[in-house]
Amino acid sequence: MRVVDLIEKKREKEELAKEEIHFLLSEYLKGNVPDYQMSAFLMAVYFNDMTKAELLEFTTLMRDSGEIIKFEKINKFLVDKHSTGGVGDKVTVVLAPILAALGLASTKLSGKGLGHTGGTIDKFEAIKGFKFSSSKEEVEKIASKTGIGLMGYSDKIVPLDKKLYSLRDVTATVPSIPLIASSIMSKKLAIQSDVIILDVKVGDGAFMKNIERARELAKRMIEIGIGFKRKVRAVLSNMDEPLGYSVGNAIEIIEAIETLKGNGAKDVKEVVYTIAAVALKAKGVIKELKDGYRKIDEVINSGLALSKLKEFIAESGGDENLVNDYSILPVAKEKLEIFSQNNGYVAKIKAEEIGKAAMIIGAGRATKYDKIDHSVGIKIFKKVGDKVEKGEKLAEIYYNDEKNLKNSKEMLLDAYVLQNEKVSGQKVVIEIID
Repeated sequence: MRVVDLIEKKREKEELAKEEIHFLLSEYLKGNVPDYQMSAFLMAVYFNDMTKAELLEFTTLMRDSGEIIKFEKINKFLVDKHSTGGVGDKVTVVLAPILAALGLASTKLSGKGLGHTGGTIDKFEAIKGFKFSSSKEEVEKIASKTGIGLMGYSDKIVPLDKKLYSLRDVTATVPSIPLIASSIMSKKLAIQSDVIILDVKVGDGAFMKNIERARELAKRMIEIGIGFKRKVRAVLSNMDEPLGYSVGNAIEIIEAIETLKGNGAKDVKEVVYTIAAVALKAKGVIKELKDGYRKIDEVINSGLALSKLKEFIAESGGDENLVNDYSILPVAKEKLEIFSQNNGYVAKIKAEEIGKAAMIIGAGRATKYDKIDHSVGIKIFKKVGDKVEKGEKLAEIYYNDEKNLKNSKEMLLDAYVLQNEKVSGQKVVIEIID
């Protein structure tokens, strides 16, 4: 069997057999297939897609390239929520304590942010002393006690994905839907859960820029889940403007805590409540999502969800008192207020520009080697549909270094698109697919 023949088959839109995919991936993982040949194969996939059978086999081999984690000691319904990435996406920070308060448990790998999108690890690491679980045993211990089991990605879990993603990143093949689907699902399938809920972001601040591609990605991932006999649900949510009002790390933790106190932004609440209700429905606790919303209100209003977050922070080495004393979190030294230069109604907020404006002042990473400044970020005060007067405050930039401050301000102003006619606010949850 020759690799060049497999590349040629995929180039000519022919279906590869299981044995051929196994040969290609196993030999690449061993280092026997050079990057230039795998790059050619990935580009052929980019242009010619994969069949259902190819994608299932490809994902299986990805998953099986490393450890598969099972949680024998957690006696709860396990929920693995994954977001495809967005700006201001603090959903996991809010969702995990709510699920725990509802008697469920989160068991998931969490990632670091890259580019204009934020990562859950970075947000929690804004808490002094906080350490993510680094082993199955640590996750089991904390999840059994708190209902929240989050751990960082390990080189031992799906190592083939890490190797392939590095290659995709430099060969312009990252946007390939089958390659995205196999990358995400191989990691989801390597971790035990009772339901996988995919929060597929759609719009300017997401990797999926339009609904058609987002829907296609969701369906391909659900298809993979069916092949593994796993419950998978997908929620398509809007990322044409930042989620909530804060973009950063420490300031997103604060916004998440306020949401658990019942003071959250409407759009954050809508996404979180929908995902939590979908989880309850998957377990069979409710028949209609609206019944779940009532249960979620109960654990918010009683303070139980907030107490679960406090418990998780304490068990992870952080100071639980921060839920009532935000000064415990890192605070930027300087603040720049941004004022509108025109009158009008907010017609659009370019979420990607907001994300990049936060990234260049240190809230995110341009490369995986960049260091995060957890204290900096951007707070916006106007959302789509809001009326704005000239000279009214649009946003605040929290910073420590003036190096990229001017560019950040210009990007932020450019992100706001105003018009004379009143516009309605955006629908946040677009569609639920199961």
